[in-house]
Amino acid sequence: MLDATTRSGGTATVSPRTATAELAVATAAGPVAPSGFTARATRVLLSPWSRLSLLVALLAAAATAVLLFQPQELLTNGWPPQLGGAAAALAYAVAYGLCTVAFVPRPLLNLAAGALFGSQLGLASALAGTVLGAGIAFCLGRVLGQEALRPLLRGKWLKAADGQLSRHGFRTMLAMRIFPGVPFAASNYCAAVSRMGLLPFLLATGLGSIPNTAAYVVAGARASTPTSPAFLIALACIALPGLAGAVVAWRKRHRLRGH
Repeated sequence: MLDATTRSGGTATVSPRTATAELAVATAAGPVAPSGFTARATRVLLSPWSRLSLLVALLAAAATAVLLFQPQELLTNGWPPQLGGAAAALAYAVAYGLCTVAFVPRPLLNLAAGALFGSQLGLASALAGTVLGAGIAFCLGRVLGQEALRPLLRGKWLKAADGQLSRHGFRTMLAMRIFPGVPFAASNYCAAVSRMGLLPFLLATGLGSIPNTAAYVVAGARASTPTSPAFLIALACIALPGLAGAVVAWRKRHRLRGH
């Protein structure tokens, strides 16, 4: 008795029911995954260390561009005359953010913002650039560097910093922004490698950067009158948080060593 095929002249014929079942199985299995050279190349390109290498290359290219174009000349040459008012402040905020990713020191950029736009507009532009630059650095570090760097967090200090940022990200980053001492770029990438969320990171950066940024912007705006009360108060606001941060770090050193 033949139930699946009928033989006629030595030729097997598949029944319609069997053909339908085979087609359904093939459809459910989906497309065949690529193999061979393409699959290996894809795995290599998307590996954690390849992404980290890309991040290092991008940062090196950004730093090289800063050395070539020297954006710090804005302090002496001024802003391009074709831009003015809010448009110039917005353009400066974008340039500020990109420059911080390329390791240009924020104090220099804050002084330039005050000298170019005055206290109020300069502060708004500098804060916007600070948050923008921190966000760009955080996203780059999170996408390209976190997966490769997290297994390397073996030292006591690195583990302590990672645990603090992962568990108490907002208040830790807020303190790091208020009390200067940790380089801006280093804090951005440390937060990116940790498990801190992007929104708390940006909020803490924006709020914590206000005092120090305002002090530098006012100092830049009043640099032509170095004996004015506003300039002297700005200098005091720059020096006192740095001193307080050094005292706090000195007192906490034993606790960090104990982790």
